[in-house]
Amino acid sequence: MFSLKGKKAIITGGGTGIGELIAKAFVESGGSVVISGRREDVLKETAARIDPEGEKVLTVKADVTKRVEVENLAEKAVDKFGNIDILVNNAGINVVKPFLAMSEAEWDAVMDTSLKGCFNCCQAVGKGMVERKSGSVINITSVFGLVGFMNLAPYVTSRGGIVQFTKALAVEWGRYNVRVNAIAYSYMRAGIAFKNIEADEKILKQNLRMIPIGRGGEPHEVPGVAVFLASDASTFVTGDTIRVDGGWTAW
Repeated sequence: MFSLKGKKAIITGGGTGIGELIAKAFVESGGSVVISGRREDVLKETAARIDPEGEKVLTVKADVTKRVEVENLAEKAVDKFGNIDILVNNAGINVVKPFLAMSEAEWDAVMDTSLKGCFNCCQAVGKGMVERKSGSVINITSVFGLVGFMNLAPYVTSRGGIVQFTKALAVEWGRYNVRVNAIAYSYMRAGIAFKNIEADEKILKQNLRMIPIGRGGEPHEVPGVAVFLASDASTFVTGDTIRVDGGWTAW
């Protein structure tokens, strides 16, 4: 049920962090993946780690805020692997500062990458899924798409938008057998967020106080959920946001 044998996926932000681990999990589950990001050198290094033989992973440099680059990503993915069965919208950025100190450019940068990027990819890749009446879209969001937090206004707004966007597409595309779900994780001990949180004892305590399990999540605790949503084990699951948050939103 959890096999991805024969399935092909596109993963944005797939060169580092959670995106890389999801790509690795998909390949280990039998799938083929196209990883995209803004830095080609990082993508190549990641592909070599995941797929030393170079048969299961394709790298495509793409900025999800630019429609032409997203369309090129979709075209190259189809040229390499044929139909795309899975889309993981993982690309996103963050700006941490008080709302009144935030510039319009900073707000737009977060919204364009996290939310508009999701829109661009779903249109470019989702069209084929709708035509074939088969597919799984997995939007990576955050616990902050479900609750508030200080000094993260654009991030919280964009992540909340993804939660609602997921529901809207699930309702619209359900008739075409295209499932759309999201994964919302809380404090994960990986990437830039991990470094920022660990560097500030006050922020670290704020995060841990909200997690009943009492620790930050480990990166390997997310990819299994992505495999579930991508596989035939979840064929009746759509419109949902699965929380990988250690109980944060259980309060």
